[in-house]
Amino acid sequence: MAQVAGVSYQTVSRVITGSPSVSSATRARVLEAIAEVGYRRNKAATALVTNRSTTIGIVTDGSPRYGPVATLLALESAAREAGYGSAVVGVKEPYDRTVPEAMGSLGDTGVDGIIVIAPLRAMATAVRKVHADVPVEMIAAGVSSSGRERLFTFSENQELGARMATQHLIDLGHRDIAHVGGSLAWFDGRVRKRGWESALREADLTPGFYAEGDWSPLWAYRTGLRLVREGVPEAIFAASDHTALGLIRAFVESGIRVPQDVSVVGFDDIEGCDVFLPPLTTVRQDFPALAQASISVLIGSIEGIEVDRTPIPPALVIRNSTTERRRG
Repeated sequence: MAQVAGVSYQTVSRVITGSPSVSSATRARVLEAIAEVGYRRNKAATALVTNRSTTIGIVTDGSPRYGPVATLLALESAAREAGYGSAVVGVKEPYDRTVPEAMGSLGDTGVDGIIVIAPLRAMATAVRKVHADVPVEMIAAGVSSSGRERLFTFSENQELGARMATQHLIDLGHRDIAHVGGSLAWFDGRVRKRGWESALREADLTPGFYAEGDWSPLWAYRTGLRLVREGVPEAIFAASDHTALGLIRAFVESGIRVPQDVSVVGFDDIEGCDVFLPPLTTVRQDFPALAQASISVLIGSIEGIEVDRTPIPPALVIRNSTTERRRG
């Protein structure tokens, strides 16, 4: 296979084991040769030779929310593409007990490294107390690394996404911009609120109405009805697309038009956003890119190779739920 690809056997080995030290062009050439000869790695043999299991452990809190679920599915796929199997363990409260148990059980199976999907502050606190024998990577928005060599964090830059959403509303001329937020027990809820606040303050605007929620459309619907009673702002940055959907229903039922009477921006770009009524302006999270980068960072730590850990940037997707501020 090395001869077919025109590279050394060592380079083929690095590609097969998912090493991030191979250039994208060389990796593509080797993968093409692998497909051509029909090679399939024997993981048991690889484990015997390298003393590695070629398995990555994944710990998740089992949340049904869109972000954690999408992250888990993307991680499993990215691990497989990198030549690794994955072992998934779900945890629930009390995290001080279940997180050490989960990470210990993964360590006992001989995984090469562990990725913890840690949207909740309490869960991340429990992870920091565990001293694992393998590299541990937490996917936690806006959280800095612990300073411990084998425990580090990675994420998408959700604060930037919140700033982009809020700046879009500012650029449309809106001045009264509310935030219907997510739970502050989640890192996601905290950094999205922080991005909203910082964008407004940089524009010399005072943050408007804010409410902390539970991410559910039902809570958002009830909050929308509350705004109808108390006064609807010019624009709203919703902490998630489900939050935006609940708000829009409350407004439409009350005769308030989106975007003519209030502009609404969501976050996530869940499937169907483009066919909402109206199609939803939102911040798109690239979960496949996040997963691929997370796997690359973990493999780099496993192999002692420095890998870029810059957070993945989100993208603003502008549709029809936002419009310029009405004058007069």
